[in-house]
Order: sequence, then structure tokens, then C-alpha cells
Amino acid sequence: MAHHHLNRHHPNDDPAEYLADHLNQLARRLPADTVDELADGLAETWRHHRNAGRTPAAAARAAIAEFGTPETINAAFVAHAPGRRIATGLLITGPLVGACWGVSLITAHAWTWPVPAPAAAGYAITLLAVAAALLIAATSRHSLRRTRLGAIGGIGLIALDAAMLATTLLTAPELVWPMAAAIPASLTRIALTLRSLPAALAR
Repeated sequence: MAHHHLNRHHPNDDPAEYLADHLNQLARRLPADTVDELADGLAETWRHHRNAGRTPAAAARAAIAEFGTPETINAAFVAHAPGRRIATGLLITGPLVGACWGVSLITAHAWTWPVPAPAAAGYAITLLAVAAALLIAATSRHSLRRTRLGAIGGIGLIALDAAMLATTLLTAPELVWPMAAAIPASLTRIALTLRSLPAALAR
């Protein structure tokens, strides 16, 4: 693990403090392992500029100029966060899958199915919570922590899809034709979300 300070043994401590401050700002925004990797890269870049003949202070400024400000680096990590990608994809495809199920449930007269009212209400509340989590993750610009809500929303949506499939197969008197699109749509969404979750949960 890299230490978030560089070359403290050098007679001129100012460059080290400058670099350490840069990394400390990143540490308030990004995971520790990510900051450790950035620290290694920043140290290597500083050494490269020192070997090129620059003074310690000039090398520190050049290294940070190459890496970018803490705000720029953080924004780049947030933009490419797996949780944010999951949330964006689910929000884009959600209306299509929802429309398939909407037509299916209306055609099948789902309000006549023997589903307890509390279960239906719980499903609706969970759907709203999942949608809110996905929206927060997808629109996050500065918080990497908020993008992790994409993984939580993805897990919630898997549960909702599974519940809808189980309810349809167990309680529907018969399967209606729109379900030929709705059922594969939910199964596909479950499979794709499961494949994307490990990367999001690892962050």
C-alpha cells in the first residue's frame, strides 16, 4: 500500500507537502485503494520530472498538472463508476420493460388475481424506492458513494422482476400474448444486471 506522502526524506519538504495535500483531498472523495494507486502513479510521475532535470517543486507542479485537480479526477471516477453505468442502463430500458408488463397486466385483468393488497402495495413502494436509488446514482456528478446506489437499485430490480415473474406464473389464470415480450424482457434484464453487479459491488 502506498503512503500518501512522497519523498519526505528530501531536504525540500514543500513539494512533498504539496503532493500529500493533493492526495489527502482525493482521499476524502475516493476509496483508499484507488488513492493508493494514484499515489503510486503520482510518485512515479514526480520522479520522471525530477530525472528530466526539474527542481523538486517544479516536478511536483508538473506531476499534479498531468494528473489534474482533485475535482477533475473525482469527476472522472464518478462518470465511469460501474454503479452509475448500471443505473443509467436500467433507467433507459426501464420504461420499455415497464410498458411490456403494463400491457400484459391490463390485458390479463391483473386486478382480479388473488394477490393480497399489502403485497401489491409493498411491490409499488419497493419499485418507487428502486427508481429513486437508480436516479440518484445515474445523476451523481461529484459523489462516488452515491453511484453505489446503482448496485442497490439493480439488486432491488432483480427482486422485483423475480417477484413479478413468480406472481404471474403462480396466480395468473392464463398467460396472455403481451407476456411473450414481458417475460423475456424481465429475464434478460435480470441476467444483464447480474453480470454487471460484481464490478459495481467491488467499488
